[in-house]
Amino acid sequence: MYDFSVLTNWIDQWLRSQVGDSWALFVEFVLVGIAILTAYAVLALILIYAERKVCAAFQCRIGPNRVGPFGMLQSVADMFKILLKEIITIKQADPILFRLASFLVIIASICTFGALPFAKGLHAIDFNIGVFYLLAVSSLGVVGILLAGWSSNNKYTMIGAMRSGAQLISYELSCGLSLMVIVILSGTMQLSEIVEQQAEVWFIFQGHIPAMIAFIIYLIAGHAETNRGPFDLPEAESELTAGYHTEYSGIQFGFFYLAEYLNMFIVAAIATTLFLGGWQPFHVPGWESFNQVMDYIPSFVWFFGKSGLCVFLALWVRWSFPRLRIDQLLNLEWKILMPICLINILLMALCVL
Repeated sequence: MYDFSVLTNWIDQWLRSQVGDSWALFVEFVLVGIAILTAYAVLALILIYAERKVCAAFQCRIGPNRVGPFGMLQSVADMFKILLKEIITIKQADPILFRLASFLVIIASICTFGALPFAKGLHAIDFNIGVFYLLAVSSLGVVGILLAGWSSNNKYTMIGAMRSGAQLISYELSCGLSLMVIVILSGTMQLSEIVEQQAEVWFIFQGHIPAMIAFIIYLIAGHAETNRGPFDLPEAESELTAGYHTEYSGIQFGFFYLAEYLNMFIVAAIATTLFLGGWQPFHVPGWESFNQVMDYIPSFVWFFGKSGLCVFLALWVRWSFPRLRIDQLLNLEWKILMPICLINILLMALCVL
């Protein structure tokens, strides 16, 4: 399996030999930033196209089929369209907070995206508190959503923002507690170490029943955190027109749209990293020939393949279930998922002991 650290170390040494240590570090920061932003934008376009095709398949339609082969350039055309749209100024809105909200949402999403280990040796930030960092930074997005709802000076956006705040803060607890199950099992919060420990057997199999319960709860809570159906109360079109971003237009609305799709991928990627081995191939202990064949598949293919499967599950759920009421949404979290999570942590602790 190819190790991308060979390539990144070669680039680092070449830059240091050409421009010195300080400038080499600066150039590396710029290159990593450009790479992350490019991957962020490209993945969003792919996910938008994928959702439209999956939705069409579930509803017995064709989906995008005009722009490019199989409609593959439809998302690119939509991107140019939204960039050219006029940004409408809202007279009674708070101008500073109104503009700041969309940036906060996208910054929280990008900071989380940058900490994911995409392949062997392809990891921009590897903190020793990686799991804590992911939970902390991803939760900042709710601040942008609350600001968007309040600063728009619109009762519908305010209701959407309050619903979103209640939903995100509630389901953040189940997300965090389900990830703590894996932290207890691995004994570390560093993402690279968590992935390395799954070289032989993925944690969803190593951790037995508690890990499987944690995985299911994480998928449910993560899906709720992305504000997608059947948990899309903050954006309930029939009740709130468009929810907290009703008053946004042009690229400002595009930022919310972009962050929503990438957050769906980020939830899937975190599930892949902590439960499904990250970029590690599927190994069966004792099957050496089978394991060697699996090792030939590139690590980034494993990572994006597993993440894609989790994204497909999220899309399947979205287009299969009707929207919940707000009381049902919060009852599910506080009366069902939270108690199960707390008991599950105790079970994992007993297993590790």
